Amino acid sequence: MKKWFFDADYLQACNCDYGCPCEFSAPPTTGSCEGVGVWKIENGKYDAVSLDGLGLAFAAKWPKAIHEGHGTVCLFVDEKASPEQREALIEIGSGKAGGLPFELLATTMDTLLEPRFVPFDFKLDGLQSSARLGDNLQIALEPIKNPV
Repeated sequence: MKKWFFDADYLQACNCDYGCPCEFSAPPTTGSCEGVGVWKIENGKYDAVSLDGLGLAFAAKWPKAIHEGHGTVCLFVDEKASPEQREALIEIGSGKAGGLPFELLATTMDTLLEPRFVPFDFKLDGLQSSARLGDNLQIALEPIKNPV
């Protein structure tokens, strides 16, 4: 197994109410889970391959709670990555390279779709942060409002 690491900013969004019930072993708000996670890698390596400045993301869905498995995932890799960097990011994102959180998430997946190579556009601005991956995937953070 190859050694890897990265320091990254991370954005996450899902279809559930605030607090992501799956992270607390509770059932998803709507019964199923759909989520996106996006990393903007500041610096990192996969063996000797630099991952500096690249993006890695996943879009996934599970028929019930994440921990119950049977998920489907698609990895998104920064289109500016070289062939070696693409291979490294796919190995990491698929869990094949080991290490958290990817190794753990991989145990909940039955289907890994073909990766997509797209431009990553990050706007890191605290609670107003967002990310756009190509033309089809965008997430934006917002403050959680007290429902009471």
